[in-house]
Amino acid sequence: EGYEKKTMAVRVNHPGRKPLAEHLRREIIHLTPSEDVSGLKPVGEEVTEVLEYQPGELFVKKYVRPEYIKPNEDGTNAVRIIAALPSMPIDKAIAGPSLLAHLMVGKFVDHLPIYRQLQIFTRQKVNIDYSTTSNWIKQGCQLIIPLFEAHCKQILSANYLSADETPIKVIDKAKKGTTHQGYYWVYYDTVNKLAMFQYQTGRAAQWPRETLKDYQGYLQTDGYVGYEQFDNITGITTLNCWAHARRKFFDAQDYDKQKATAVLEQIQYLYKIESHCQDNYYTPEQIKQYRQQHSIPALASLHILLNNQLNQALPQSPLGKALQYTLARWDKLCVYTQDGHLRIDNNLIENSIRPVALGRKNYLFAGSHEAAQNGDMLYSLFATCRLHNINPAEWLADVLGKIKDHSINKIHQLLPQNYNN
Repeated sequence: EGYEKKTMAVRVNHPGRKPLAEHLRREIIHLTPSEDVSGLKPVGEEVTEVLEYQPGELFVKKYVRPEYIKPNEDGTNAVRIIAALPSMPIDKAIAGPSLLAHLMVGKFVDHLPIYRQLQIFTRQKVNIDYSTTSNWIKQGCQLIIPLFEAHCKQILSANYLSADETPIKVIDKAKKGTTHQGYYWVYYDTVNKLAMFQYQTGRAAQWPRETLKDYQGYLQTDGYVGYEQFDNITGITTLNCWAHARRKFFDAQDYDKQKATAVLEQIQYLYKIESHCQDNYYTPEQIKQYRQQHSIPALASLHILLNNQLNQALPQSPLGKALQYTLARWDKLCVYTQDGHLRIDNNLIENSIRPVALGRKNYLFAGSHEAAQNGDMLYSLFATCRLHNINPAEWLADVLGKIKDHSINKIHQLLPQNYNN
């Protein structure tokens, strides 16, 4: 039944404007009264701060190196002495590490296609050719391949991964008049907060099988049949995502609001249990114990409700499909109660995928399969930067300035999760 909600207006004194951040550069402007104040002494001053902005600045680093000629002792020969240039990411290119990082972050974090970034540079009276810029990014990506490989190796050594996939349109010369439908397969190390994107040309089950051929541990996925191949592999425990099951009952409300809402309320109780554990900063062992006491009885009650509704539901109705989907995966939906490190759903990996969806709306497609592969490296590393509260532009500029001279045996030191500038 509907009800009328009564509201009461309460006047609360405004706490005042928050002070502007102290680290911001202050441009001090002194204003004096227009009338004559000769002979008067100020009794105080009023300070008003206004937040302003000026566009990001392109600037030139001009390396000036004095050149010397040093003769030998007898004066018959001489050598040229000059300081060495610092290592540059791309040989014989005018682009420095910070500009390369800005271009890559602009596209893969801020979702600005390269041509739009170049338009911004043009307003600053700097013209850079599009093909030149694309080549810079391509070469910059080549530099971080060893870093990405170390990143993938670390993720695949975890014992709890979430997996999902998202489409990306790719220009393929063999397909004139249309684009190829590729996929980013995404793997997320929930415990260590690491994300890995891998571009593949399709959605076939072979792609995760190749990636996870040596994997051992928990694997959490949605209900896509491509992941069912891992159900019987020794050393892998599969579990499913309650958010996907919940979504189907949410959509079924338009068909049978009463029954779908009854299920949603019980699912919501499972989430309240999870929130209680997070809000109280429970350890994994405490989470497991709390789930044993509360989640398992709630799941048993929900299981009875689902079976009762299934006996009365039309198989092809939205509610019937939601019930069949959930009950067919029931055991895998309950696995999360076995270990306090496991999560009730896959929402964290979906948050990692969101930048790809935003990027698709702006740059629409990848220019080639190679470009899509370069994208998986940058999406992986930038997503990990976000998860560890690392500024991606600062991190990448620092890495591009170091990586050519960095020992391959210590390449892991440059990963975002190990970054300490």
